[in-house]
Amino acid sequence: MKNIIYILIIMMLFACEKEGIISSIPEIEFVSISPTTVQEFSEEINITISYLDADGDLGENNPDVKNMFVKDLRNGIEYEYRIPQLSPDNSEIQIAGNLKIIITGTGIVGGGISEKVSFEVYIVDRADNQSNIIETDEIIITQ
Repeated sequence: MKNIIYILIIMMLFACEKEGIISSIPEIEFVSISPTTVQEFSEEINITISYLDADGDLGENNPDVKNMFVKDLRNGIEYEYRIPQLSPDNSEIQIAGNLKIIITGTGIVGGGISEKVSFEVYIVDRADNQSNIIETDEIIITQ
């Protein structure tokens, strides 16, 4: 009988949620990368990620502010993008959706006739909270 009571108590502790607490840190997940093989310098690489921002301060109206970053894991080059503002200032509403990233002009950096590449992606909200970092699947770049 004691074991059942302990199990119930443990289950209740794990089932409880902290109400009223909203994470200020945006979260992202990898969705897709395509195509799986691209010809260097002539084909685009399309990355799709999903995002969740519980307090709604993702995106920026200022075109000079970059808030999405994609790093080529072969050479460490980081591409910078701007996510447009997705909800009104001070709205504090949960927003979620997908973002599409297009990388153009990627070439082979290792000197062969083909090479594998993957990317790391993260985003930053208007309060400078950085999301988790995700890694894409590998694709192949050919000559």
